Amino acid sequence: MFLENFLSGNQGSAQPPQPAEPSESDQPAQSIQPAQNEAAAQIIDALIADDQNQTIYKSAQAPDDAMLLDAYSRAVIKAAETIGPSVVNIEVAQDVRTRGGIREAKGGGSGFVFTSDGYIFTNSHVVHQAKHLSVTLHDGREVVATLVGDDPHTDLAVIRVWAPDLVSATLGDSQRLKPGQVVIAVGNPFGFQNTVTAGVVSALGRSMRTSTGKLIDDVIQTDAALNPGNSGGPLVDSQGRVVGINTAVILPAQGICLAVPINTAKSVAVALIRDGFVRRGWLGIGAQNIPLNRRLIRFHGLENDGAVLIISLEEDGPAKRAGLREGDALVAFNGRAINHVDDLHRALLELNGERTAELAIIRHSDKLSISCTIELR
Repeated sequence: MFLENFLSGNQGSAQPPQPAEPSESDQPAQSIQPAQNEAAAQIIDALIADDQNQTIYKSAQAPDDAMLLDAYSRAVIKAAETIGPSVVNIEVAQDVRTRGGIREAKGGGSGFVFTSDGYIFTNSHVVHQAKHLSVTLHDGREVVATLVGDDPHTDLAVIRVWAPDLVSATLGDSQRLKPGQVVIAVGNPFGFQNTVTAGVVSALGRSMRTSTGKLIDDVIQTDAALNPGNSGGPLVDSQGRVVGINTAVILPAQGICLAVPINTAKSVAVALIRDGFVRRGWLGIGAQNIPLNRRLIRFHGLENDGAVLIISLEEDGPAKRAGLREGDALVAFNGRAINHVDDLHRALLELNGERTAELAIIRHSDKLSISCTIELR
């Protein structure tokens, strides 16, 4: 090595130079000054450090693969392993009317087990009007499923299977999501089972119009890739907890995928399991979540830390007839604080036949109370 040659005085194969014969003109040798000693020592130290670095580099040529897994990769792997046993593939047979008559059409989608006794979440557009449902579990078992109920207004459905040793998913809290948070989508696009894609929460509070024309509020936007067959599969956080149900892709765009928040799905599931359908109050508004100014909270004595902002009104809807306007912030429904769109959905689901509601709103900086006649649908 160069350092060894340097320290030993050998420069390649050349012989060390022979001292010249002293002449009368030669002056006496000057003594080496301390500064020269220090400079030489620095050069030697630098060469030793460089030699050690070369050795370390050579020893790191083939690192262990485990060392290459960064925190992001480990989080995605852990989440996929946690949710994987709960994800199912759903095959559907439906009768469709064509110009030549009625024929059977087959389709499919994804879903996930959310109770140990066989209840499964999926999308309404996957199983709506299905005459036969077949579910393939994570371990390869294929079982017949029955439709418990579906709600086209939120594009959610619940089906059920009877099978032992089911692994239920852990449901998270979609209200805790933040833009930029890592999320993982698992499903069966094009029949490829347990396909994992990862991305981030691109935005929250989006609105999406369903096939029935109703707006779903507080939809999660993500760039985790979704394809046909992913519908109904879970969107999970880095801990493998379900925070949304994948439902739609904006086809002309790239990386714009939408999921129904799991908090909305929880409320809908209760009604579907209990009644087989969802009957809810309808206000006729489009809404999104907003934080409330602390000064407004203190001035009006509110119990809220957030509110629901009205961003659109349906023509001839109950809210417009009652005098609500775009830009109003809804803070209470029949005396119950409304911090989030999910709170409003729950309040509308629990009307129990009551048709009139007292709405508390903030308009500009004033607090108003408006009586609204709710339609049940």
